[in-house]
Amino acid sequence: MKKDISILGCGWLGLALGKKLVKAGCNVKGSTTSPEKIKRLNEVEIEPFKVDISQEIEKNNAFFSSEIMIIAVTSKSSTDFKRLIAQIEASTIKRVIFVSSTSVYPSNNQVVTEESETVHTKLFQIEELFRHNVSFKTTVIRFGGLFGFDRVPGKFHPSGKRIPNPEGFVNLIHRDDCIGIIKEIINQEVWGETFNGCCDSHPKRRAFYGEQRLLLGITATLFREEDANTYKIVSCKKVIEKLKYTFIHSDLLQLTTE
Repeated sequence: MKKDISILGCGWLGLALGKKLVKAGCNVKGSTTSPEKIKRLNEVEIEPFKVDISQEIEKNNAFFSSEIMIIAVTSKSSTDFKRLIAQIEASTIKRVIFVSSTSVYPSNNQVVTEESETVHTKLFQIEELFRHNVSFKTTVIRFGGLFGFDRVPGKFHPSGKRIPNPEGFVNLIHRDDCIGIIKEIINQEVWGETFNGCCDSHPKRRAFYGEQRLLLGITATLFREEDANTYKIVSCKKVIEKLKYTFIHSDLLQLTTE
C-alpha cells in the first residue's frame, strides 16, 4: 500500500495507526498540538506537524498536501471543523476518514445499524459536515468503546464504585481492529460510506466486567442492580460483509489482560 496519508491527531489511536501505515509503505504525516511529541513522531518515521484546529491554520501548510486525511481528534466544535474543512477544500486531499463514535445512537434496547436513527448530537452534526461535502469524499467510522494495551476494561470503573446497567450489553472494539478496519477502507478504496466499528460479540456488562476484574485479581464487583438496564447492541454486519473484515479480537469473553 503506497499512499500519501495525513493523520490529524496522533494520540492513542492515531499514533499506533501511523506506525502501521508506515510499515505498510505509506508516506505518513502526523499532527499533534504538543511540541514535545514532535520528536516521538520523527522517531517512528512519521513526518510531524503542529496543527491545532481550534486556531487559524496557516495557508499552504504541507500537512494538507496528502491524498488522504484521517481525522482522529476529540474536538466537538463545529466551528473548528468548518475551519478544517475549508483548509481541506483548498488542498490536494480528496479522501477523508472521519473517526466518530457509536454515541450518536440512542440506547433504545435494540440492535442498531448504520441506518438506525441517531441522536442529533454535536458529533453527528460534524459527521454531516463531512458527509455532505462535495469537494472530497468521506467515510465515517463510528467506533464503539476503545480498549487494548494500556486501556484495560477491568480498570474502566474505579474499585468501590458500582457498575451501571449490569444487564445491558457492551459495545467495544480493540485498537488492533480499529487499525485493521481503517487499513481495509484505504486498501479497498471504500469511500462515501458509514461503518460501525464494533466487536462482533456483545456480552452482558455483568459477565464482561466481572470477568475482566477477576483477571486483575478484583474478586468483588458491585453493580447498580436498581438500574433500568437501557442498552443498544451495535451491529458490525456491514464491516464484515462489505469489507470482508475478520475481527482479530472477536470474543470479548476470551480476552486476557494484554
